[in-house]
Amino acid sequence: MVKALPETAQIREWTSDFGREYTDRNTFTPLELDGLYQRNYGVTRTELNRRFLEGVPKDAQILEIGCNMGNQLLLLQEMGFTNLQAIEIQSYALERAKNRLPNANFKRASALALPYADRRFDLVFTSGVLIHIGPPDLPVVLDEIHRCAKRWIWGLEYYSPGMTEVPYRGHHDLLWKADYSSLYLQRFADLELACERRLPYLENENVDTMFLLLRKASGTETILGARQGEG
Repeated sequence: MVKALPETAQIREWTSDFGREYTDRNTFTPLELDGLYQRNYGVTRTELNRRFLEGVPKDAQILEIGCNMGNQLLLLQEMGFTNLQAIEIQSYALERAKNRLPNANFKRASALALPYADRRFDLVFTSGVLIHIGPPDLPVVLDEIHRCAKRWIWGLEYYSPGMTEVPYRGHHDLLWKADYSSLYLQRFADLELACERRLPYLENENVDTMFLLLRKASGTETILGARQGEG
């Protein structure tokens, strides 16, 4: 029996035809994805990956949250990473990702309830996914990512110093930008920032950020936001 996904306004939208249209618009080969990053930031995704993942073994257990068509996983596979897994809420995108990456493992699941044991993966990452999590649900998603990550949390997300909603294709409550690395660090005492790079767009004033967080070898796992009554 397939477990039902949690119900949120964002999940309903991304599992509808709107989400399927997004998938069809954003299907890239590794070469095409590198070209997109080069046009946006003046640096390829491959080069960013090399800089941020130089300390991550090629046989590390890696989980992507919200893989969609598997664009990022294809690039990691091309770079030599061999143990790739992912979750995705949209069944259309998930089936296509499975066909593109037969050696990776996929599950249809939500970031609100990851179907994995604590510290199951060496590295857990998102790429343009936290930006689509509604602010009331974001603490739960951060908790789940942190729970499943043994060593590293890696992300690329839209950046803003504070939580800011951005209208998306005529829709509201679908896109936010924030300082996501700081949200992790404020919430978890056992994380530290290994590296971060702001990525200004070449053709507009928007900024993205890539960050790598390291779980301290000996640190508490206190959820700081929860201690302060954050819900």
